[in-house]
Amino acid sequence: MKKIVIERKGSLKGEVTIPGDKSISHRAVIIGSLAKGKTRIKGLSKGEDNLRTINAFKLMGIKIKKTDNGELTVHGRGLHGLTEPENVINAGNSGTTMRLLTGLLSGQEFFSVINGDRYLRKRPMKRVISPLSKMGANIWGREDGKFAPLCINGTRLNPIEYESPIASAQVKSAILFAGLYVDGVTKVSEPWLSRDHTERMLKRFGATLERKGNSVSLCGGSELEPRDIEIPGDISSAAFFIVAALIVPDSEVLLRNVGANPSRNGVLEILRKMGGDIQILNEDEAGGEPVIDILVKSSCLKGVTIGGALIPKTIDEFPILSVAASVAKGETVIKDALELRVKETDRIKAMASELRKFGVDVEEFDDGMIISGNNHLEGCECQSFGDHRVAMSLIVAGLRASGRTVVKDTSCIDTSFPGFKDKLFSIVH
Repeated sequence: MKKIVIERKGSLKGEVTIPGDKSISHRAVIIGSLAKGKTRIKGLSKGEDNLRTINAFKLMGIKIKKTDNGELTVHGRGLHGLTEPENVINAGNSGTTMRLLTGLLSGQEFFSVINGDRYLRKRPMKRVISPLSKMGANIWGREDGKFAPLCINGTRLNPIEYESPIASAQVKSAILFAGLYVDGVTKVSEPWLSRDHTERMLKRFGATLERKGNSVSLCGGSELEPRDIEIPGDISSAAFFIVAALIVPDSEVLLRNVGANPSRNGVLEILRKMGGDIQILNEDEAGGEPVIDILVKSSCLKGVTIGGALIPKTIDEFPILSVAASVAKGETVIKDALELRVKETDRIKAMASELRKFGVDVEEFDDGMIISGNNHLEGCECQSFGDHRVAMSLIVAGLRASGRTVVKDTSCIDTSFPGFKDKLFSIVH
C-alpha cells in the first residue's frame, strides 16, 4: 500500500500551473463524442477518472486520439453514432463517469453494463435511476438499483419535469444527457444551483437549452456541432495549494489559469471570509468558462459557519477546508452537508477521525461537523480511506504539523491529480 511521508520544512514559494478541470474534462469527452465531427480538447485532465470516460467511449466505437502537442481529438459520430459495447464499461472510481453515462446510455438502442471499483460499488445510484426511470429508462442494479453494477437496456425515453431533492450536478447532468434523446422538453430543478459545466458546454455545442434560477430546460433531438475546447485549471485541485499557502507561515504562491465558474468558486468565498489573503488576477475566459490567476499569501485564519447555498458550490473542497479550519482561530461549523457522507468515502467521518489524530477537537453530526481550531498540529500516521481528496488534504495538514506525518493508501490520488506530491513539494523551501 503506497504511503507518503511529510516532514515540516519551510515556507511555500513559487508559481504553479494547475492540471485541467476534472469535471469539465469528463463533459468535453462525452459531448465531443456525441457531436458530429472533430472536437479538439486542450488541457484535458490526465487523472484516472477521466481516462475511464475516454475508454468508455472508445468501447462504444468513438475514435479518440492524442496529438503530438498533447491535445485530444475526439471524432464524434452524432447523437445516434454510439455502438453497443462488447464488454462491461469499467468506471473505476469515477462516480461522474458512472452517473453521467447511465443517463446517456438510457436513450441508446442497445444494451450495456457499467461497473466500478469496490468504492464506487458502495456509492448510491438510486438518485439517478429514479428520475431516469420516470423517463421510461430500463435500468437494473444491486438492491433494486441502489448500487452498481448497473445493467441498462436502452429505449425510447419521455421528457419529464423533475424536482431534485438534492443539488447534484451528476443527477442533473444524467437527466440532461438522457434528455438529448427525447422528443420535447426535459426540465430539472434543484433546491440550490449545482455546478453548471454541462449546461454551458451543451449550449456551446448547439443544444437548445435555457436556465432560469435553479432550473434548466433542454429541448431534445437536435444534433450537436463539434467545437474546440480549452480546459481551465481545476479549482478543486487548486484548493490544496491555496490552503497550503494560507496555513504554512511566510508562504506566497501564484496559481495560473484556474477555472472560476461561479457555481464552483465557493472555496474562494469561504477562505476569504476566514481571513485568507487571496488576490484574483488576470480574469479571462477559456472554453466558455471564466479563468483567473490566484495569488495567495499565508494568513491568520478565523472560524466561520458554512452551509446552505454554499454547500453545492464547495462540495469537493470540504476535506481541505476542514484542514484550514483545524488551524483557524475559533470554531468552524459545517452544516447542510449530508452529501459528504456518500462521496468516495464518508468524508465527514474520515476527516473527523484523521484530524483528531493531529490533535484537533472535532464534533461530528449527521450533516456536518464543528472544528475547533488548534494552532499546533502534531504529526501523526493517518489513513486516506481510498479517497483522493482526503489523501491530499492530509498531506497538506502534514506540511503545517510538527514532526513527521505519514499518509497511508495514497495511490488513490492518481484518480484526479497524478503528480500532486511532486508539484506540491517543488514549491516547499
